[in-house]
Amino acid sequence: MEKLALQLKDVSKHYHGFTLDNISFNVPQGSIVGLIGENGAGKSTTINTILGLVQKDSGTISILGEDHIDAVCKDNIGVVFDGNNYPDMLTPRQLGNVFENIYNTWDKKIYMEMLEKFKLPMNKKIKEFSKGMKMQYSICVAFSHHSRLLILDEATSGLDPIIRDDILDMFLDFIQDEENSILVSSHITSDLEKVADYIVFIHQGKIVFSKPKDEIVAYRKQDYEWQILVENRHLAQKKYPDAVIVPATIDEIMLMYMVVSSNL
Repeated sequence: MEKLALQLKDVSKHYHGFTLDNISFNVPQGSIVGLIGENGAGKSTTINTILGLVQKDSGTISILGEDHIDAVCKDNIGVVFDGNNYPDMLTPRQLGNVFENIYNTWDKKIYMEMLEKFKLPMNKKIKEFSKGMKMQYSICVAFSHHSRLLILDEATSGLDPIIRDDILDMFLDFIQDEENSILVSSHITSDLEKVADYIVFIHQGKIVFSKPKDEIVAYRKQDYEWQILVENRHLAQKKYPDAVIVPATIDEIMLMYMVVSSNL
């Protein structure tokens, strides 16, 4: 049986004007799952509900085998939000001392190595960091207490391409032992194309699909052609040698599913 780091079953949350509508998906252990969707689709609400920052109205959430976030040891989950979540007046050196008292598995050596890797100043206040530096710092913290599950909300937002590539490589290294797992929401779908094993597409509070990245299929009619997503483009090329078959981006896949769902 497949081991799951995270499982959502029929999770709902109602707001005025928006409903997270009975969503279900899994994060298999040892995998990276990309959560995609347009602004306002429910990505952040989903993540906040998983973390217990928002109280769900119904459904179940299992995290590392536990039925509630409070039962999961804080050492086991690393979280990165789009924005700064640390006291602005403290420096990385001061915060490191704080985290030593928060996390039982805090690893000062890794923390220092990460700060050096990203060239983050030890004695500069967080409020003086740029948005990109704050994001890098959040990633440093998430990787410095031996997390088993990373939950990342727009973790590569505001980073230059070179730093983004380094961080994506870190994500891939993180899951190599097949014990660690990542759920990452991102508007930068090209990042997910590089690292994600599974894609969960949420649209207007509903899950459109939750599939392995290579098994996403849809189609739409254009003025003079049909555009079709196929599971195996090499096999399709052999079967239909006169067809034009090219790799689809996640953006194209998302757009196609949105068009298809709007026509249903």
